[in-house]
Amino acid sequence: MNRRLFAASMAFVSFLGLWALDFEGYSLQPVMVSAESSSGLEAIYVVPGGQPSARIVYEASSQQVRWYRFSNLGGAYAEEVATDHSGNRWSIPVAGTDMGYIIEDGSTRHCYWVVDYQAHRFDVSALTASPAEDCGRTILAVDGDASPIPYYSINGRRMELSRELNLSYSTLAFDEGSFAYSLVPAEITLAGIGGSTVINSPLCNTSFRLEGDRFLRAWNSVVEVESEVYTTVAVEAQTKASNMHQAADNEQTDQSGDLGGSAPCEVRFEAAASDAAIFTEWQISRSAEFEDVDDRYTELAFDYTFTESGTTYVRFVANNAAGDCEFVSTTYEIFIGESKLEIPNAFTPQSSPGVNDEWKVSYKSLVSYECHIFNRWGTRLFSSTEPSEGWDGKYRGKFVPAGVYYYVIKAVGADGVKYERAGDINIINFTGTDNSSAGTETE
Repeated sequence: MNRRLFAASMAFVSFLGLWALDFEGYSLQPVMVSAESSSGLEAIYVVPGGQPSARIVYEASSQQVRWYRFSNLGGAYAEEVATDHSGNRWSIPVAGTDMGYIIEDGSTRHCYWVVDYQAHRFDVSALTASPAEDCGRTILAVDGDASPIPYYSINGRRMELSRELNLSYSTLAFDEGSFAYSLVPAEITLAGIGGSTVINSPLCNTSFRLEGDRFLRAWNSVVEVESEVYTTVAVEAQTKASNMHQAADNEQTDQSGDLGGSAPCEVRFEAAASDAAIFTEWQISRSAEFEDVDDRYTELAFDYTFTESGTTYVRFVANNAAGDCEFVSTTYEIFIGESKLEIPNAFTPQSSPGVNDEWKVSYKSLVSYECHIFNRWGTRLFSSTEPSEGWDGKYRGKFVPAGVYYYVIKAVGADGVKYERAGDINIINFTGTDNSSAGTETE
């Protein structure tokens, strides 16, 4: 067939449906695979091979049938093949090697590629695994070959047919609910393998099992090879941090991020690491680049109380035994705001239950605190070392009379500011609709 005739006849190609071929002379059924649309082929057939008397059969819709064969050069170099037919069944001998076929059936044309599996057998006798330079990758090497099977488009373009090899092994998967890694099976489908193939590293020691291929599975003749146990080097971890400190109703948080707020602020840090993480460490620094590490914790989970104003940086680092594979977490930023102390000078403990009935300071980031309240004769009525605590206006279980009382407060802020304050507290007992007015002394 010359190129001009081939190009003109291709205009009549019909893609309205898949016209299947049949094969005679094989004890095993050939496997039909859909071809890529860009190939111009309607299907690819993989035959078991080894049967020189095997024939390709086509059921025609007309009595005008012509067959052509083409190689990797494409359909432009196709050569016509003599055919036999009985009724509407037309046949030719299988070429015994990979070959393309064109069938002209009246005004329609059908194109196929037939693969002789004997020339592309799954031929792998051993499988080995070794770490790649990139800690997150593993190199699989085979003795033998099971590369993707080549075929050629109607235009002579080389394409590849996936063998759909099954590679199975074990790895670790992280579970958010339990915040831990657990052993899980893993499976990858490979188009083929020849020489070496690189995959993502498993997170635990495991052996690899390679099963091939899709055609042997169809013929119930699966071949498996298994590697020796691979020692993992890949390091992976998951981390989280959460505020443990619950702000009191009189504490100003003024929080700029998810972590931190008012000191003293307790934050819980947690990490889960994969099997190869032999060395693990939480690092705490006032430097975002961790040029100086102020504290180190080897526990995977710990609580830390922040008492200095400003931003502190925390990260988790893990390494394998050789120290050549490292994991570094995201950096957590814990911001502690400047200290504040605001002192009310009046309250109404008996006049309106639930409204201004307790004397409390308003504060932020106080790392030490001491408060005493006295009456005019110097009797100490109330003491506290917790700024979240307030005075309910009682002494020995009973409300004190309305009048003027005195407070003395000493405190230190997370920013180093020292507070030494003294002043009046007015207890106002009256009835009415507005019992909420009270002045404030602010420092």
